[in-house]
Amino acid sequence: MDKSIYTAMSGAVRTLTAQSTVSNNLANASTVGFRAEMAMAKTAPLDGPGLPTRVSSTFGGDAFDPSAGVLMATDRPLDVAVRGNGWIAVQDANGEPAYTRNGELQVDPLGQLVTARGELVMGDGGPIAIPPNERVSIADDGTIAIVPQGQGGAVLATVGRIRVDNIAPNDLRRGDDGLFRPTEDADVQPAAGQSLAVGVLESSNVNLAQSLVDMIALSRQFELQVKAIQSADENAQAAAAVMRVNG
Repeated sequence: MDKSIYTAMSGAVRTLTAQSTVSNNLANASTVGFRAEMAMAKTAPLDGPGLPTRVSSTFGGDAFDPSAGVLMATDRPLDVAVRGNGWIAVQDANGEPAYTRNGELQVDPLGQLVTARGELVMGDGGPIAIPPNERVSIADDGTIAIVPQGQGGAVLATVGRIRVDNIAPNDLRRGDDGLFRPTEDADVQPAAGQSLAVGVLESSNVNLAQSLVDMIALSRQFELQVKAIQSADENAQAAAAVMRVNG
């Protein structure tokens, strides 16, 4: 059988992976703080005799677009956007540390500060608990203050500070849950000063127009790869028929 079938097939598999990635980006175009995924592939030489005129396509690893999204004003006191290379420290569903750029925060029924998806927001000493209050406010350095119940606004009490760490994009890997984790040798530095913008949210950085163009291009590319597989199979069948006649 012509080995071109396998080279075309490897390309078709990678194209399907790229289509899945673009589809996921389109589905998260309105997700706060979302970082667009990037489909990566690399070439691998084929083993065996013959001229090195063909290569196979293999998985090239995970990556994401590190560019920031647009800041959207909400005037909601628990909405924050992270500045620069900062990331909000959270606790994932397994109790392990992770990071997110989604600053759409809220207080759950247990009085814990959580993300919109329910991950616990971490402070300097662990998950942040919000006591009963009349008002909650967040400063641009992440400090959380409340007006305790019954104080009528005369007293402000500090209850914690949102932990924000600066991590270079190359030192982060996205998990299946959409959260990010630093690599083993990552340089994680606590953010200092005005690490947050309050009353605003960061939009997804997905480029809708480019993603739609990419989806169309990938669909056409997949069609060409399938035609290449069909042509190689037809050639192989024709060659086999000739061999049978000559035999």
